[in-house]
Amino acid sequence: MIKDLINNNQFLRFSLVGTAGFLVDWATLSLALNALGLDFYTGRVVSFLVAATFTWASNRQFTFRQAAKDSPARQWQRFVGVNLVGGLVNYAIYAAMVYNFDLVQSWPVIGIAAGSSAGLALNYTGSRLLVFGKSRS
Repeated sequence: MIKDLINNNQFLRFSLVGTAGFLVDWATLSLALNALGLDFYTGRVVSFLVAATFTWASNRQFTFRQAAKDSPARQWQRFVGVNLVGGLVNYAIYAAMVYNFDLVQSWPVIGIAAGSSAGLALNYTGSRLLVFGKSRS
């Protein structure tokens, strides 16, 4: 029953990929802050790009596997471009929370979660219609 729900619900699959992307984002940000010594803002740009690449590849194979498949490079560019709108909302919320709340400076994952949640609907709609919709080749 759960497998059928997941297989028949594109938004749920997109959300599951997004959840995994959230974990990739968090792990990358932690690495950027602690191992590379980047600041909160630069580290977040790096973690966003890594997570966006992960979610594009996962959505291509799992969420939109029946969709037309353009060249991977062109599709990745469109995915990042389309999701940049959601990403800007995501980043703005994250940055505002880091700036305003000491708790978020101690636990940046809170800011990532708030930003990711805000960008979800924008990213799904754009991905479904503009990235994985009709073939663009």
